[in-house]
Amino acid sequence: MSFVPEVLWTDALIWLLVFACTFFALHVVRTPVLRSSWHTVLERPMGMASLVVLGVFVVIGLADSLHYRTRLDNGQLDVEVKSILDRALVQLKQHTERTYSAPLATHAQARETIEKPNGGQAREKPRLQFGGAHLADPEKEWTGDVLIRMASGLSYGLIASIGFVCLLTLTLNAFWRCGISHAFSRLWRPQDKDPAWRSLMLSSFLLLLVSGIIFSLADGYHVLGTDKVGQDVLFQTMKSIRTGLVIGTLTTLVTLPVAIGLGLLAGYFRGWIDDVIQYVYTTLNSIPWVLLVAAAVLIVQVFIEQNESSFSSVAQRADVRLLALCVIIGLTGWTGLARLLRAETLKLRELDYVTAARAFGVSGPRILLRHILPNVQHLILISIVMDFSGLVLAEAILSYVGVGVDPVMNSWGNMINAARLELAREPVVWWPLVAAFSLMFALVLAANLFADVVRDAFDPRAAGSSGANS
Repeated sequence: MSFVPEVLWTDALIWLLVFACTFFALHVVRTPVLRSSWHTVLERPMGMASLVVLGVFVVIGLADSLHYRTRLDNGQLDVEVKSILDRALVQLKQHTERTYSAPLATHAQARETIEKPNGGQAREKPRLQFGGAHLADPEKEWTGDVLIRMASGLSYGLIASIGFVCLLTLTLNAFWRCGISHAFSRLWRPQDKDPAWRSLMLSSFLLLLVSGIIFSLADGYHVLGTDKVGQDVLFQTMKSIRTGLVIGTLTTLVTLPVAIGLGLLAGYFRGWIDDVIQYVYTTLNSIPWVLLVAAAVLIVQVFIEQNESSFSSVAQRADVRLLALCVIIGLTGWTGLARLLRAETLKLRELDYVTAARAFGVSGPRILLRHILPNVQHLILISIVMDFSGLVLAEAILSYVGVGVDPVMNSWGNMINAARLELAREPVVWWPLVAAFSLMFALVLAANLFADVVRDAFDPRAAGSSGANS
């Protein structure tokens, strides 16, 4: 069975963004001012810890952005589009039950009529097909088996943590050209101006321990339970990571050109250009954002339904709707950054070096590119990082009201929207809601903490105020 790569629109844009970030990192290394600011970010323990957490989410999202289709025995391509993450979590994907089951359960959540060996019937909770299927007597063996698996997961996580620390020590030993013991001592007690190595090791240690426990339990149970159709909730939450990252990053590709262009033009040229741009974003802000996005998404949905034949798979159709949602949010969410850049440009255009450039006959576009834009880069970067968490939450809100991503696509918003209807059941089905909320909370919290550190490092006014307060 062969594999044929499948490149979705969002896949191409995601990897384009990865290459752009790579070139930006090279630019940072070659620019002393940027290198110093990013080094300040890495010196902060909170910045390093949040960066590790964000890195884990990014790795999972990238693994879910490498899609392929299998070629069947008859030569045709399978209609299902899979990813590398699907391949890695194939056991979670294939081990489906009939309906709801609680986390680490061995029996289904609802009672069913079961035929007894003596010919009678009884209302009981049936055994799960995969969850705890290896236990002969779940009531007696469940506790011991779960504890053994947790201990095994802890040991795997501990071994992986030790291996990570050893690899990091050897790498930095070769870079610092010192002894192994000195390198480890410097990792645990960083010197002045060193990155927060101890925070890196502790956060990685905790993540590896938790991951070891989860995947050790997932080998025999549904760690986060199953949903209405019996699908593993852990698998759904991990598949939803890509959707949140796509909304949070690709939307920026649409927002930045509009916000930067209009903000700089309005602030530098002023006059009627400033009046027109202000009128546009004031009018746009006067329209309720959710209603504006909902109307645009519904128009896109009608177009997709009228052109079903243009999509060879369900994944392509869902991907087009996801990309359209990013474009719509980007085109309706640029006003805040544009206002900020306009105000900063109004101040910068009156400085001496800009006045001197105009006196020497330098054109307006050249002044914007060579003198204004480099001096507002810190505002753009801070805005990108701080708006990321808001965009992730926006997807959940829009999916909750039914105008978000395609219902067949895994997303935290779709999970929350489906779970809210089950809170009135008896007994309550709470685990899909808690699972989606927990991962979304972890991503948004890490993004917010990292944004605070980036703001303190790149915004001189924030650094000055924090120093004055201390």
